[in-house]
Amino acid sequence: MTYYPGKLKEELGLELENILKYWTDYCLDNKYGGFVGKRDHLNRQIDGASKGVVLNARILWTFSAAYNFTHNPDYLVLADRAYQYINEYFNDRQFGGLFWELNEKGEVLNNRKQIYAQGFGIYGYSEYFRASNNQQALADAISLFEYIEKYSFDPVDGGYFESFANNWSTPEDFRLSTKDANEPKSMNTHLHILESYTNLLRIWPNERLREKTAALIRIFPDKIIDHHTHHFNLFFANDWTVRSSIVSFGHDIEGAWLLYEAAKVVEDKQLIAEVSDNLAQMVDATLADGCDSDGSVFNEKDTLSGHLDDDKHWWMQAEAMVGLAYAWKTTGEDIYRNQLQKVWHFIRTSMIDRVNGEWFWRVDKDGIPVASEDKAGFWKCPYHNSRAIMEVITIISELSGE
Repeated sequence: MTYYPGKLKEELGLELENILKYWTDYCLDNKYGGFVGKRDHLNRQIDGASKGVVLNARILWTFSAAYNFTHNPDYLVLADRAYQYINEYFNDRQFGGLFWELNEKGEVLNNRKQIYAQGFGIYGYSEYFRASNNQQALADAISLFEYIEKYSFDPVDGGYFESFANNWSTPEDFRLSTKDANEPKSMNTHLHILESYTNLLRIWPNERLREKTAALIRIFPDKIIDHHTHHFNLFFANDWTVRSSIVSFGHDIEGAWLLYEAAKVVEDKQLIAEVSDNLAQMVDATLADGCDSDGSVFNEKDTLSGHLDDDKHWWMQAEAMVGLAYAWKTTGEDIYRNQLQKVWHFIRTSMIDRVNGEWFWRVDKDGIPVASEDKAGFWKCPYHNSRAIMEVITIISELSGE
């Protein structure tokens, strides 16, 4: 199994078209507007499914980025659709920020303000501005940045608090999902605020935003990365006391390249050098601790019990491709290129649903799809896999001198 750069780029480009075609053909909500809330494993639409802001913001980012990457005007039309729906239905005109969840008709079901979701709003708005030059989208992104800094930033111990009630008061339950620990700070939220601030900084070179993004990068080596294992810790008390024992292999390899990307956009040479070391260390730790022999990435491991969850989710395979491509780019080591090829081979043979379209949510260790999971839904989205393909094609082009 050898992929020459041209062949790999060609296969990735075709798969990007397939992913976007799935979301275009099956996920438009022509009854209530925007995009449908859920399609099941067999690609059946689930009537009455709620609509989450994270999914919709990721759809906005995806079609905006796809337009910026391909210049296909059809993708900009869908980005316009996503932006208009978010602005009309998810936007809280009383207290500011984005609601968490709507019913299928666009009525508010859950009005809490999860900072993770505000971050994805920035991510989607800023990418849409790059595609459309819509000045309101830039203003929307800046507004969410200001809400995060006003309410979520911790001036005592640094970093950002997880969640707030609709009026930005402190809630009893901070959790992003029921499987998460109920703690006031998390790796995941910090990672995706960083991701969003980085994208906003590309289009709005504001000095305060640059300083905040640099400080966010600094939090990872100072508070979040375990320098003995080179994995992320996941949950924390206010003072950054670690409150978890789980290693998330997909987040490790995703975070490794996002940190490097952020440091490059901030243009801080010291940070770039430090996160370059983190990039290689975290990718190596994922390869050593979290990969199967076929190159695929396991879900997570509990370091206290030793239990390994060896299911393989769609998003971590996608992020593994990007992390490996960045490691290949920054080190020049063939081991990362070869591992990237192995992951792509696994995706092609076990992750892509050749019958019903898109990628399976997850497969077990033997590559058998888990039929109880969504094909599209509250968390199942086109952002991880489409972004991975665009990032890897870009890196291959750079390394090939194209």
